[in-house]
Amino acid sequence: MTANRTIVEIHILQTMPPSNLNRDDTGSPKKAVYGGVTRARVSSQAWKRPTRLKFRELVDPNQLGIRTKRVVEVLTDRILRLDPAADPETAQKAAQSVLQDAGGIKLAKPRSAKKTDDADGNVNEPDQSSYLLFLGSHQYDELAAIGKEAIAAGGIKDFLKNKDVKKRVKGILQNDRAIDVALFGRMVADDTDLNVDAAAQVAHAISVQRVDFDSDYFTAVDDVKQDSDEEGDAGAAMIGDVEFNSATFYRYANVDVDRLLDTLGDANATTQAVTAFVDAFATTVPNGKINTFAHNTLPDLVVVNLRDTQAVNLVGAFERPIAGEIVANATKALVEREQEIDASYGTTPVRTWVVRVGKGTEAADQLAARQPLHDVLTELGDAVAARLVRE
Repeated sequence: MTANRTIVEIHILQTMPPSNLNRDDTGSPKKAVYGGVTRARVSSQAWKRPTRLKFRELVDPNQLGIRTKRVVEVLTDRILRLDPAADPETAQKAAQSVLQDAGGIKLAKPRSAKKTDDADGNVNEPDQSSYLLFLGSHQYDELAAIGKEAIAAGGIKDFLKNKDVKKRVKGILQNDRAIDVALFGRMVADDTDLNVDAAAQVAHAISVQRVDFDSDYFTAVDDVKQDSDEEGDAGAAMIGDVEFNSATFYRYANVDVDRLLDTLGDANATTQAVTAFVDAFATTVPNGKINTFAHNTLPDLVVVNLRDTQAVNLVGAFERPIAGEIVANATKALVEREQEIDASYGTTPVRTWVVRVGKGTEAADQLAARQPLHDVLTELGDAVAARLVRE
């Protein structure tokens, strides 16, 4: 490996129209106090979800993971794909035993689940894990092969309790090469050996300015009632309100490329994961209340840094709330913050790329020349790949 670290950062300014991207338990948009004033906030989880879903368009699904409690159901399906002649009930028993007896994953009957009928018409509910388990698609295929072996051996449980077989299953569970699992990590409280440290960090997005929250009062009209107008109330069948805000957000994320390589074990897969993450993080938005607000915007500014020192969140640029021309002044504040941080701490990036829209973001040209996102991703991939060459 190269002596220096390889860190990729993404800094984004993105203006959202009236919207409710991420709600709290009362239905109100999430918020935070920063710099002594109230800001709009979108949690990291709310932006990681659409980012991960976007991977399905950018990466071969076989290189991705599946996050679900319905692990027995998924593995049963993989066993039946591998061995179509297998009895479905036997395949389900094999799947459960692979995960629980050999893998040590705790399973339990679900409170409510999809029921399947076996060949004799008996109702059988697949067990589930008690938590969302994030396993790679390749892992399910390898586990399915062991499940098929267990069925062929006759005594499923005896086969899967064999010491050598259990070791194989544990090895498969621990050796996860799924891109999104490597990026976002996996925590298994019951077996810490299965944990995967996340290579990506995503900050909560906050507005660069003070934000006031508002409420939209609405009515829903009953078409038939409106036509008859028997009650003289113009057909209103229900009333309600939905809270919203609008803001320019500072969004930040980083990827520890070295840690990602350690998990994936392949330079090409690591490079692909980095560029897919930057692409997906820059071009997705949370879909909370999206049919109500249609908040499908793209960033005003994307700054991608490749650093060999450490990750640097530049949120301090907005400790004093931005006023006036929000995007223009926020861009100037972001650029100034990066330049001052780098000069003070020696964290100047190896490379910087800028994607921007409009005159308000012109100050970012001080960091790097403006480019289309496609070109940035190509150059970023080349730069990461070059740094991953083993000497």
